Amino acid sequence: MFDIERWQEIFDTIRKNKLRTFLTGLSVASGIFILVILLGFGEGFRNGIAHEFEQDAATSVWVWPGATTIKYKGLNPGRNIQLTNANYEFTGKLLGDDIQFKSPRIFVRNVSVTYGNEALVYQVQGVSSQFQLIENENMSAGRFLNPKDETHRAKVAVIGKKIAEDVFTEVDNPVGEFIKISGLPFKIIGVFNETEDREEERIYIPVTTAQSTFNGGDRLNNLGYTLPPSDNFEEVVAKSIKFKNSLQSYLQQAHTVAPDDTNAIFVWSAMEEAKRYYSLTDNIALFFWFVGICTIIAGVVGVSNIMLIVVRERTKEIGIRKALGAKPWSIVGMILHESIFITSISGFTGLIFSMG
Repeated sequence: MFDIERWQEIFDTIRKNKLRTFLTGLSVASGIFILVILLGFGEGFRNGIAHEFEQDAATSVWVWPGATTIKYKGLNPGRNIQLTNANYEFTGKLLGDDIQFKSPRIFVRNVSVTYGNEALVYQVQGVSSQFQLIENENMSAGRFLNPKDETHRAKVAVIGKKIAEDVFTEVDNPVGEFIKISGLPFKIIGVFNETEDREEERIYIPVTTAQSTFNGGDRLNNLGYTLPPSDNFEEVVAKSIKFKNSLQSYLQQAHTVAPDDTNAIFVWSAMEEAKRYYSLTDNIALFFWFVGICTIIAGVVGVSNIMLIVVRERTKEIGIRKALGAKPWSIVGMILHESIFITSISGFTGLIFSMG
């Protein structure tokens, strides 16, 4: 006789097992999914930071002046600090053994730039020949400034790639063309490209030309340095911090600034900032690993609980198998195979979706 209640019980059991299997697989898949997404986010954050530091040389150190905020040696606060050629030359002698490349920079303001009849609204900066190595600029045409240009105060210019593409559309190569800065002709000798478009909207001329031609005197706006590279990250960071402190100490003494006045002279070290950001990303990565692994463990615990329930519901089946001569390891293997199958399929599903 057909036992409807018995068959209904069997169908309910199958439905429950399928639901449990689905929920178990979902917990494992979600754990893998969350882990990969978190790690991807952390790696993307780290790559973004690395990209920012690629704009300048990895061991670069920059100096720019501010204004005093503390009264010191009879001098009132509010004095604007002005860097000079003497500061640049003395730091080169004082810390020369620790410097790989160095360059001053002056912003040439209140000048007009034209090409033919077209007015150009781009920033003009006076730099030295080693500035290219500090800023990690690649030449796409021509050459960068050289020491001879500085010595002879040559009226030559190096322009960014974006300027070349926006302005010099009617010539194949802007090298050899002339632009006028405040009515004075400057020959374009090179085109450089940078990692960001805004960095390519600059016109570089020799710093000596900028000072002598545009009433710059001996004033400077920035000082840039790079330190010799090394395979040991911690060693480079330590040298960078030492160099930064020595440089700041000298400039504070030279301009009569209180040692604890942090707003008068700013010294920025790329390596020091890199260590700070990389330490942050390492901590974030550890946190993401912790969250992801905890999520996976929760899924594994769910699998074990579900399999425990399955074993209890299959007590009769296991008893029949043992009565027919099944070995204990074969019964354990059957349960383990089912668990491994569920976790494997679920894990790969979560991995595929997270990679997508």
